[in-house]
Amino acid sequence: MDRTRPLTLALAGLLAAGGLVALTPSAHAADTELARNGGFESGLDGWSCTAGSGAVVGSPVHAGAKALQATPAGSDNAKCSQTVTVKPNSTYTLSGWVRGSYVYLGASGTGTTDVSTWTQSAPDWQRLTSTFTTGASTSSVTIYTHGWYGTGAYVADDLSLLGPGGDPVRTPATPTGLTAGAPTSTSVTLTWPAVTGADSYKVYKSGALLATVTGTSYTATGLAPATAYSFQVSAANSAGESARSAAVAVTTTSGGGGSPGGQLPAHALVGYLHASFANGSGYTRMTDVPDSWDVVNLAFGEPTSVTSGDIRFRLCPVTECPNVESEADFKAAIKAKQAAGKKVLISIGGQNGQVQLATTAARDTFVASVSKIIDDYGLDGLDIDFEGHSLALQTGDTDFRNPTSPVVVNLISAVKALKAKYGPTFVLTMAPETFFVQLGYQYYGSGPWGGQDPRAGAYLPVIHALRDDLTLLHVQDYNSGSIMGLDNQYHSMGGADFHIAMTDMLLTGFPVAGNTDRVFPALRPDQVAIGLPASTQAGNGHTTPAEVNKALNCLTRKTDCGSYQTHGTWPALRGLMTWSINWDRYNQWEFSRNFDAYGWS
Repeated sequence: MDRTRPLTLALAGLLAAGGLVALTPSAHAADTELARNGGFESGLDGWSCTAGSGAVVGSPVHAGAKALQATPAGSDNAKCSQTVTVKPNSTYTLSGWVRGSYVYLGASGTGTTDVSTWTQSAPDWQRLTSTFTTGASTSSVTIYTHGWYGTGAYVADDLSLLGPGGDPVRTPATPTGLTAGAPTSTSVTLTWPAVTGADSYKVYKSGALLATVTGTSYTATGLAPATAYSFQVSAANSAGESARSAAVAVTTTSGGGGSPGGQLPAHALVGYLHASFANGSGYTRMTDVPDSWDVVNLAFGEPTSVTSGDIRFRLCPVTECPNVESEADFKAAIKAKQAAGKKVLISIGGQNGQVQLATTAARDTFVASVSKIIDDYGLDGLDIDFEGHSLALQTGDTDFRNPTSPVVVNLISAVKALKAKYGPTFVLTMAPETFFVQLGYQYYGSGPWGGQDPRAGAYLPVIHALRDDLTLLHVQDYNSGSIMGLDNQYHSMGGADFHIAMTDMLLTGFPVAGNTDRVFPALRPDQVAIGLPASTQAGNGHTTPAEVNKALNCLTRKTDCGSYQTHGTWPALRGLMTWSINWDRYNQWEFSRNFDAYGWS
């Protein structure tokens, strides 16, 4: 639908709706009810709603015990639809009861003129109705209801399509020929032949529904190394779901997978050490970092220019940091940390370190210069903290699974080269902002119509491509605007709710830009840590220890969850990250002391 303002549609919409209503005939004796579950008494059975926007409610209802409630948000208009079998050259009456502002009811794929009627304001139940005639070769139409972008929730009930019934849709046959490709330590690709009459396929892992896809292949990710799994697939359409296929057994390899080089404790604390600059928190020597910190990220390696790919790191100058240690003492302290089982990484980027690997030359320079830093200081790996305009998606780059933007493609290639060079002990972490990750649930790049911020969701292809090499993802749950969670509500930083909602998205997975055919798969809980500021001075969104503990309780134990309901419980959640060690020291070590005292179980 054309995304112009609703007001510009008012005159045409009223003329069309008025004419349609006036011409609505009464149902013929031979007409039958074709809409499936139009009263939503069976939940959303038969209906598909964009971006998970629809839900069944018990109040208000027009009749019966249930109704549909759907909530538009951002670029999603909360469209709920159903495909119905019809006869060619036949007349049908579409109707339904709605409540809310800017609620639409329509039919598409009619083969003649598609229809849509709407109400600008329905504070109480209002009936919408329309008629259409199918084309000479039309065998199915899609009926739908939706709201308008950014407006409040609407409610619909008793949706009806009356007219001559088409040939009945039959449940598709059971898929045959399911095969599995060569598994990695954490993933395997499944393929199967197409089934006639199938609209979608359901993939099952060890008996549990894993995903619903429209194509004939699926890559299962987030698997555990050296573990046996059983996969099946079924075919589905509006008539129902077939039996499941014969099972295919898969055993993942024992390689490093998504926790390579991890060798971290079950619950780890990650912190950034201001090693190359000073600010109000003061300089902290490496040897003075407490044992609480399991991963120390050196902030920052920065490029000689935005597009050079040439990364340099140096200790804070004496003029800026009078108490800075010597290079020799710094390197000795790193070795001591490593001897105690800690990991020390170079973090690339930060707020001021814009890095754009727009060319293969910049990519190769990046690999060479980062390798030199790792080798010179004897580091364990790399933290990617690209911010600002480092990552952006070019127009037309719409699928996070197959990125085409050079800055994204080259970054993925560079990190894979570093991983290949240093092997399974290489530790890889990432610290994106919510704008680049969770915002991707609503927006991805420039969007289908253009005009969106091309940086929206731009980390998703990087995370996805490197998920089998990724040790930890710790999204910055701070310096963030409000972000929509999987409950289609906006969440704001500073309290347990924000961390619960943002982390649930990573551990559950989500459709990117509301496209249910492009679902960002869940990460394993041992790959995820929550990023927070260590003090009120460290960044916007500081969270008190009590609220931090509530978030951990909810995510790992399903207690203290508040109003947000998570999609699982993850006792293996890896831990916490903070900006920064220096600010935690300035704040009397409140953050790390709380982590140490938390009763992990």
